[in-house]
Amino acid sequence: MIKKRFPPWLLRIAPFLAWWPQVGRDSLKSDLSAGLIGAIIVLPQGVAFATLAGLPPQYGLYAAMVPAIIAALFGSSWHLVSGPTNAISLVLFATLSQLADPGSAKYIGLALSLTFLVGVMQLAMGLARLGQLVNFISHTVVIGFTAGAAVLIMSSQLRNFFGIPLPRGLSFIETLRQFLLHLADVKPWVLTVSVFTLLAGLATRRWLPKVPYMIVAMLAGSLLAAALNAYFGAAHTGIATVGALPGALPQLSMPDFSFDTERRLAGIALAVTALGLTEAVSIARSIASKSGQRIDGNQEFIGQGLSNIVGSFFSAYASSGSFNRSGVNYEAGARTPLAAIFAAVFLIMVLLVVSPLAAYLPNAAMAAILFMVAWGLIDVHHIRTILRVSRSEAAVLAVTFFATLVMHLEMAIIAGVLVSLIIYLNRTARPGINSIVPDAADPARRSIVRKAGEAECPQLRILRIEGSLYFGAVNHVAEYLTYLSEARPDIKHLLITGKRMNFIDIAGAELLAAEARKRRAAGGGLYLYGLSERAQRFMEQPPFSDDIGANAIFATKKDAIAAIVGHLDNTVCARCTARIFNECVALPAPK
Repeated sequence: MIKKRFPPWLLRIAPFLAWWPQVGRDSLKSDLSAGLIGAIIVLPQGVAFATLAGLPPQYGLYAAMVPAIIAALFGSSWHLVSGPTNAISLVLFATLSQLADPGSAKYIGLALSLTFLVGVMQLAMGLARLGQLVNFISHTVVIGFTAGAAVLIMSSQLRNFFGIPLPRGLSFIETLRQFLLHLADVKPWVLTVSVFTLLAGLATRRWLPKVPYMIVAMLAGSLLAAALNAYFGAAHTGIATVGALPGALPQLSMPDFSFDTERRLAGIALAVTALGLTEAVSIARSIASKSGQRIDGNQEFIGQGLSNIVGSFFSAYASSGSFNRSGVNYEAGARTPLAAIFAAVFLIMVLLVVSPLAAYLPNAAMAAILFMVAWGLIDVHHIRTILRVSRSEAAVLAVTFFATLVMHLEMAIIAGVLVSLIIYLNRTARPGINSIVPDAADPARRSIVRKAGEAECPQLRILRIEGSLYFGAVNHVAEYLTYLSEARPDIKHLLITGKRMNFIDIAGAELLAAEARKRRAAGGGLYLYGLSERAQRFMEQPPFSDDIGANAIFATKKDAIAAIVGHLDNTVCARCTARIFNECVALPAPK
């Protein structure tokens, strides 16, 4: 009904027109309620993620305002909520801290410039309709990267959790080494606040699941820290606080468009682009499987790209879809993307009221909350399944996980993708090859895999190749064909079924042409049947058709065998007692 009212080209330009006619009194009520809950949830998350990214706390809240509105208007998902995420925040800190001091004006400028560059890349990919590219980042890679990112989150917060003066920007290994060297410097009151905050959050999440555990944990940690500082003095406890947030709207900002800056940030932007799009599309599809909505990956690319481009001019760092907030948004009864827009508006209103209270929020409490966030990132269930079920997927998981810990994060994702592709190519480069024969017990004579020692035609062998015949698989198939020729040179005719070949490339076609020439020279022939329409058109082109022959490609096995029987040596057939094929009935009886 909606598509009849609006032409497709208009929906591509203004996708919000697709859901706008569904807005009514009931949907507004549901969206307002879901938006208020979303604003409450994003308040502690935004502060925590900005701290993790090495930015002032308010920048995490800025990333949940304007970008969330733009993504809601121009994305395809009705429940996806965009904003700051832990994975992207960690990537920003791990990469930009090598270029500038976290929290400095230069660091903030680089973060905003990176956000603009990420948005441009995402928008360009969406306009080029490259939404399927995220499928190359397997779920195992995402799980491994997320688990590694969780460990890095914990290691980055050791300084605040234990009150140890560790330098920023250290590698994972060096952070652990410095932590062990400074164990004697742990501040007991800081550790007390951290543990108390952690326990309060875990208890709330366990026994009061409907209550926002982050807010409870922040309040508990802040009250304990305030009591300890009042009784012993801040100088004695060593409990530092985040500081008051500016209770104002996001300030206008200007990314750095210089060539040198863009060149330095290009590699980081590519990794953040891939990570952000993978997060957004995966979350949108996950929720759509429950809501029944169809997700357009290209439109999500466009929505995420526009949100980051616009957000970079409103003091927002790189954002993406948030699993926690999107899941809560759906469970809270959101009906349209207006819920995400209302959440951003409510967040502005809440910020104006509660921003001074951040002066009482201890860094130790923030570290404890990030510990809980990090632990929640580790998908223990899927990790156990992967380790138990698939050795190859376990290798991908391990490589991605350890690469995340020891390499630049933008390279960790690429490493995981490369290992996944290598394993996939290795698997497809060795397709299964089976000799098949008609089932004598089946009246329809359907094909079955021939067992060792089972009777077969002495002049014709039928092969089934379990995969595409492309350049990576040519060597494996060629070696098997050579083995067959040497083991049974008397079987001069070969029929190959193409029912399980998705495609044949030039290298595969040349292999078949060479095999046809060799068997023809030996007095036999090569024949094909059951090819896909695309593969058959490819093989019927010269020069391949010249070698194989136009009369050697058949639609069905029955047609193929009926034609091949006429080329067999009748003297051999006269001595054969197997009578493998139905067509053998018309041949001379064995003597």
